[in-house]
Amino acid sequence: MKATWDIFCTVVDNYGDIGVTWRLARQLVDEHEIAVRLWVDDLNAFVPMCPGADAAALQQWQQGVDVRQWPAEWVPIEPAEVVIGAFACQLPAHYVEAMRARAKPPLWLNLEYLSAEHWVEGCHGLPSPQANGLRKVFFFPGFTEKTGGLLREGTLLARRQAFEQSAVARQAFLQRLGVYPEVQARLISLFAYENTQLGNWLDALAAGSQPTHLLVPQGRILADVGTWLGHARLEVGDVRVRGALTVQILPFVSQDDYDRLLWSCDFNAVRGEDSFVRAQWAGRPMLWHIYVQDENAHWEKLEAFLELYRHGLSADASAALVALWRAWNMDRDVGQAWQAAQQHWPELQQHARDWAARQAARPDLAMALVQFYRNWL
Repeated sequence: MKATWDIFCTVVDNYGDIGVTWRLARQLVDEHEIAVRLWVDDLNAFVPMCPGADAAALQQWQQGVDVRQWPAEWVPIEPAEVVIGAFACQLPAHYVEAMRARAKPPLWLNLEYLSAEHWVEGCHGLPSPQANGLRKVFFFPGFTEKTGGLLREGTLLARRQAFEQSAVARQAFLQRLGVYPEVQARLISLFAYENTQLGNWLDALAAGSQPTHLLVPQGRILADVGTWLGHARLEVGDVRVRGALTVQILPFVSQDDYDRLLWSCDFNAVRGEDSFVRAQWAGRPMLWHIYVQDENAHWEKLEAFLELYRHGLSADASAALVALWRAWNMDRDVGQAWQAAQQHWPELQQHARDWAARQAARPDLAMALVQFYRNWL
């Protein structure tokens, strides 16, 4: 009989939380034969990444996952053997009581946000006894052997390689999105939060000697792009040209298509957590727009990742990479930092491939969770 897992997700940042939990749920079903119920409090954020899903359905099956509307008024249900509260979300009180009432309480895991900070290794796997007698365990994704790893399907890198080796597959995918770049154009994807420094970067791209085709999926950065284009109101399908830069607005795509978009591009600017990890698996030079926190607390998280990621780079390439990421996240001149990074482009390209390969040598997050459960039994 299949093991049963419940994953609870509160949608906080549009797509980040549901993006991670949906990807995890699918992998647990596909690769580990686990029966997964995914509880989501806002299915409107789920539908864009899972075409065919119904935002109003109380229960639906999507790609083998039992997707449930997390109701405001909780209906009693038997808890699963493994319960995951994603990103410190608060489980329904009645559900927690049902967990406590079981003869053998479930394994209760708090799946934390991804971080490269040093303290994560010391907290990964630590139990937290609750006042009601239950025990919750903190589970941290991460980039080192002492953490829970990163989400990565078993076939992901093989699928990326097959896609990269097929010019026909890449062209067919781009054409399906209505993208027809110039033959020599550099392709860049942009999925980011609002950024006052965006115009500096777009100015640099527009003034460049190489044609650039910028693909912008629907999202929060769209208004800033429109402002740079002269306060244009942009819609899906719009294509605007300024100098050497072509800007094209894409629809929000499924997770699998977003992977293909990242694989199709020469550089990817991403945000949040899910797209951040997928950009790393794409093996392309990238830029991470970290989620802004009060009092710039996110800068420590950014610096912690850069400390790990830049290992293996020459001093000059490392400095250029760090300057670009800091400019994007710390309100500095992105255009100037971008131009400096171009001098190290071949090295940054190879480094991105090497980083993905090193991370892929470690167990992935879903496997780590399953193994943790087996050891707990």
